[in-house]
Amino acid sequence: MATPKNLVCLWYDKDQAGEAARFYASVFPNTEVKAVHKAPDDFPGGKKGDELTVEFTVLGIPCLGLNGGPNFPQTEAFSFQIATDDQEETDRYWNAIVGNGGQESACGWCKDKWGLNWQITPRVLTDAMAEGGAIAQAAFAAMMDMRKIDVSKTEAAVAGARADA
Repeated sequence: MATPKNLVCLWYDKDQAGEAARFYASVFPNTEVKAVHKAPDDFPGGKKGDELTVEFTVLGIPCLGLNGGPNFPQTEAFSFQIATDDQEETDRYWNAIVGNGGQESACGWCKDKWGLNWQITPRVLTDAMAEGGAIAQAAFAAMMDMRKIDVSKTEAAVAGARADA
């Protein structure tokens, strides 16, 4: 199997990359674990034969999970933004991540139990933001009061802005 020319490398604490990759594959379509690579020799914090890296995809995006240890925890500086088409899809992804030991945050952000950040973002919100002007302002104001994005409240805010125009 040829390694992609470019992929996202995600640092996990010791022995977490495989578990995380299998979870992502259970939640998102077009997501799979491609390969698990064992350490060929002892290394700082690990031994020969330990799971070192995991090749996987998230919605078709090639990733490499590195079991690097606790030195570099995930931050909000990196997140996957997942575009959703309706409330059912938004709820499904949000509930899977938060319900599996994750945490809610604000404005459509949540964090999985391994510390990786996700933006579960309905297209109605990103489409409104792309329109700009009063439409974007209305959608943005509605979003600022939310944790998980509520599609109907976003649509109502956009409809109100259109009616006022």
